[in-house]
Amino acid sequence: MNVDVYRRPEPGNKLTYMLVPAGKPIPPEVENTDWQLRQSGAHIDETERLVHPYEVERPREQIAEKGYAITRLADQVKADRASV
Repeated sequence: MNVDVYRRPEPGNKLTYMLVPAGKPIPPEVENTDWQLRQSGAHIDETERLVHPYEVERPREQIAEKGYAITRLADQVKADRASV
């Protein structure tokens, strides 16, 4: 599956990632936060339980349910480890 990768800074020098199907708009319930587009059309294996380096769990289920997949609070990425 191809996705657009968004990122936003979090307290504690951490990052949260959001994956949206490529070319789709950010869903209205999350568009009022400070998401920054980091990569367009990135390929992920949506069948994986956890997608690295974004630390997004169950992307297929999340996208089917909400229209996007997001990093859980417990899995936020340290900013110094971020590659995207």
